[in-house]
Amino acid sequence: MRTKKLLLLLISISLVAGIFSYYFLVYKNENSVFSKETSSEKSALVTARSSDYVLLARLVSGEARGEPYTGQVGVAAVVINRVKSPKFPNTIPGVIFQPRAFESVSNGQIWATYPSRTNFNAARDALNGFDPTYGSLFFWNPSKRVSPWIWTRQIIVQIGRHVFGR
Repeated sequence: MRTKKLLLLLISISLVAGIFSYYFLVYKNENSVFSKETSSEKSALVTARSSDYVLLARLVSGEARGEPYTGQVGVAAVVINRVKSPKFPNTIPGVIFQPRAFESVSNGQIWATYPSRTNFNAARDALNGFDPTYGSLFFWNPSKRVSPWIWTRQIIVQIGRHVFGR
């Protein structure tokens, strides 16, 4: 019982520290590393600060660890597709921190390990427009327990252990 409480405390501290670190990076670094076309419509590219790039790589690490490279790009592409969709927040942090949107955010795995070079490359490729999911807004692992609602989504493609859908 005591070990369980300690583990929950450590996860909570890790999550708070990670969020604090992320927001510190955002307000300290206002430089855009990926540009967006200037228009009133959402363009093919999404504005991303260097801190957004790191955050996206962290999500890829937490959600797609052990997946093939294309699957890692697919996870990042889902975030980018959500940013471009009017149904979701219009920033990378807004999408990633949307409540219950990503398991690795909810359970703190996004902060557990620093992303690998492959995770960063996958995030960069998605930010540069590579989308192996063909515009998918959702992904899930069909071998894990998920909400029955997700199965109402049209499956577009399977990459590794994830399926991607709209």
